Amino acid sequence: MADVVPSTAPQDDPDRTAGAAGGSSDPGGSGSSSGERRKKKGSFWREFPLLVLTALVLTFLIQTFLARVYVIPSQSMEQTLHGCGGCTNDRVLVDKVTYRFSDPGPGDVVVFKGPDSWGRNSEFAGSRSSNPVVRWFQDLGSAVGIGQPDERDFVKRVIAVGGQTVEWDAEAKKVKVDGKLLDEPYIHWEEGTGPENVEPFGPVTVPAGHLWMMGDNRNFSADSRAHMQDDAQGTVPVDNVIGKARVIVLPPSRWQGIGDHNPQAQASALGAPVWQAGIPLGIGVAGAFPVLWIGRRLRARLPIQRARLPIQRGRRDQE
Repeated sequence: MADVVPSTAPQDDPDRTAGAAGGSSDPGGSGSSSGERRKKKGSFWREFPLLVLTALVLTFLIQTFLARVYVIPSQSMEQTLHGCGGCTNDRVLVDKVTYRFSDPGPGDVVVFKGPDSWGRNSEFAGSRSSNPVVRWFQDLGSAVGIGQPDERDFVKRVIAVGGQTVEWDAEAKKVKVDGKLLDEPYIHWEEGTGPENVEPFGPVTVPAGHLWMMGDNRNFSADSRAHMQDDAQGTVPVDNVIGKARVIVLPPSRWQGIGDHNPQAQASALGAPVWQAGIPLGIGVAGAFPVLWIGRRLRARLPIQRARLPIQRGRRDQE
């Protein structure tokens, strides 16, 4: 008797038969794939404007509230920041968050909106068109970071803050704040110039809520000294500060952080007499002896108290 072997032949399928009779009904055929490609292309072009709009909105929000890249167009902050004819101007990343929680301090390199008089005597070259339509597009490009910022934006270093008095000490040939000479290692003197070429100024008492600004390239900077005829005597309102310059992002050869050396802190330490500098150490040494004596007395009493504890517990158990 022959064994029965299950058949592997395909069963009759009405759908397959009908498909064969009609030519082809393969769902993976070329007709179906080309239709899917057309749908994908159509979907991309419908989403593309939304992607562009989203990118522009995000860029605007980031640059308005978080950070922005600025081009340094002048030599007033040499050598800290490069910006001069014949050189590659630095691009700096400006932090807009820090000063929402604190005020600028001495030594900070900041970007700020120049008061009205600073705009009339700007070291930036204006590039806004007189055509209102073109100017609108220029302002739009500036807002989203693809255009040049307003030419009344300046970058300088904070030298003195509200309530402080700043002046030039002709004898020491240094800037002085509240009677103390500043320590300014960042100053750059162009070849052939030096502190003897600085025009004396001050004393000027900085109004509350204002800042006294100076460039690191001391003899080639139209800073607070050039605007002392203003009502605020050349000082800049803190509210005009856009942000703190943090990092040089371009060119690659200049990648580095931007120093914020406080000239007043170092000057105070250098200007203090030696005996004053030793006062904190003397107080610390004098205060250490009674602390050690009290600590020893406490440690000496602790073992006695621990020894008494079991005796007291035993008495309580007997009661």
